[in-house]
Amino acid sequence: MPPSSLHTHGHIRVAAVSPALHLGDPEANAREIAAAIREANSAGCHGVVFPELSLTGYSCADLFMNSGFLQRAYSALDLVRQASSGFGGLVIVGLPLAVDDRLYNVAAVLCSGQLLGYVPKSHLPNSWEFYERRWFSPASTLSRRTVTELGEEIPIGTDLLFVSESQPHCRIAVEICEDLWSVIPPSSHAALQGATILANLSASNELLGKADYRRQLVAQQSGRCLAGYIYAAAGPGESTTDVVYGGHSLIAENGTLLAEAERFDFSTTMTIADIDTQRLAHERLHSTSFRDDKASQAPWRRIPFCLVDNGTLPSTASELRRPLSRHPFVPASPEARSHVCYEIFAIQATGLARRLRHTNSQTLVLGLSGGLDSTLALLVALDAVYRAGTACQVLAVTMPGLGTTARTKDNASLLAKALDIELRTVSISDAVTRHLADIQHPLGQHDVTFENSQARERTQILMDLANQTNGLVLGTGDLSESALGWCTFNGDHMSMYHVNAGVPKTLVRYLIAWCAEQPAFSAAASVLRDILDTPISPELLPADASGKIAQKTEDSIGPYELNDFFLYHHIRHGSSREKIAWLASLAFEGSYTTEQIDIALTRYLTRFRTQQFKRSSMPDGPKVGTVALSPRGDWRMPSDAVGM
Repeated sequence: MPPSSLHTHGHIRVAAVSPALHLGDPEANAREIAAAIREANSAGCHGVVFPELSLTGYSCADLFMNSGFLQRAYSALDLVRQASSGFGGLVIVGLPLAVDDRLYNVAAVLCSGQLLGYVPKSHLPNSWEFYERRWFSPASTLSRRTVTELGEEIPIGTDLLFVSESQPHCRIAVEICEDLWSVIPPSSHAALQGATILANLSASNELLGKADYRRQLVAQQSGRCLAGYIYAAAGPGESTTDVVYGGHSLIAENGTLLAEAERFDFSTTMTIADIDTQRLAHERLHSTSFRDDKASQAPWRRIPFCLVDNGTLPSTASELRRPLSRHPFVPASPEARSHVCYEIFAIQATGLARRLRHTNSQTLVLGLSGGLDSTLALLVALDAVYRAGTACQVLAVTMPGLGTTARTKDNASLLAKALDIELRTVSISDAVTRHLADIQHPLGQHDVTFENSQARERTQILMDLANQTNGLVLGTGDLSESALGWCTFNGDHMSMYHVNAGVPKTLVRYLIAWCAEQPAFSAAASVLRDILDTPISPELLPADASGKIAQKTEDSIGPYELNDFFLYHHIRHGSSREKIAWLASLAFEGSYTTEQIDIALTRYLTRFRTQQFKRSSMPDGPKVGTVALSPRGDWRMPSDAVGM
């Protein structure tokens, strides 16, 4: 497979089409469908799904009982079959099909001019505005496994799994409209049989509130099945004798909506998205519930098909037909971001409150540097004390050292004053200088020993103060630092509860900004905003000549926005190095060159691999999102692993 192929990274581009409908005119519908197939092919699609009974229209009523009409529908299918010969993947259309004196509502699956099989509808609605059983029989009444057409045996049944010969994770199954709305949808069984992409041919009418429910239903089924879900809906060209159809097509993946059609458009609408089958395979490998669930039926019949690789690879984010965020941990909309911040802050504070109630600690001791992480830890600590309902006091300690600047020291003091908490100042300069002399460290040599001795001195002070006050030392390091090992072993790496352990650096900023807007922290709002504007630094090296921060963390370990992007795709989705680099090049187009991304990714992977020994001994802390690195929970890895 060419390295430029979209398939290299497991993406399958699919389309859900609601074609302009000519009700009761199969030939005209076939022409509309053929035109849509050509358009989907031009867009690089490898799967295109049309609505239920799309060759005739869903609302033909008693016309379905006319043998001449049925023959026209079957002849129209041959026109679609011919159109599929120039398409590089599956085409799935709906039509009525007579088998053994019964009529079935079926999906016909075609590929490269070949009819691969028919999938009949299992659940026929026959209440309220629906009365399908007047014409159709359910799939359970089917007494054969094939139908003979032009001397060829064509598979028919609800046990057909269409398997790509070139893409190992691309396995497609089909259900029809009401099947999804049943107690146990056929797609649930299909997923357990290996289907990673589920196609639904639908003719769901519009009612007040139904679109929201339909959207949730499709997203939830894709999440429950750890699959992609393509939902192609009949449009407003259907009869409006009693109901209206909107053409509400949807594409979802593992609980997330990737694309959605505008409703109520009489012209052909095409909804396109790239489904990541590699990501789905990774999710299934990790889900013990999915792995342990036993398929309730005999093995399904596997029907092979060939995807024709068109050799195109999106080179910009706009060319990728799925959401791709530079900051995957941070929701884009202010409303969603505010909700996420509320949830995370509550999880952090509740976790710490539970620990306080268990330990009966009289103080929460933390080092307050005036930086982002310790600020968030302090805010969480205050809320945790309130939630715990104890007499615990917060004791903040500022420990100026050989690299501390006036700005961070002043912000720590201002923050403590605004929040009305005790702040102790314990200088570490003399102690560190004596210690370096004791171990015969050359004066003025600003190396890793010089830096780490300061971090360990601060941790010793905090631990001893906690002993003095019957307290608990609160860790301040975040998830990004744990991933990179950007902490001093047995220094800031260690605490008695690691409250920020699950929060990535890119989200820490938004959490503090959210806190600044909360009434409980209004007195500290101005200093919180100044802390947000302060460069990220461990302040372990002397300041510059003007007294400003000289040591900037991102100069050493790379931009946090890149590192968090790498972390998300590396751990959450198990993506390969090549895939992460490709996604980053799309997401950060115009901000970083390919070479800069490659250097940053190499550095991230190297640090992640070599710093596992720190994560293996990290203290307790709450998991707040889908990415976590606790050795007791989400991430277990040998500290001496060689390659990744």
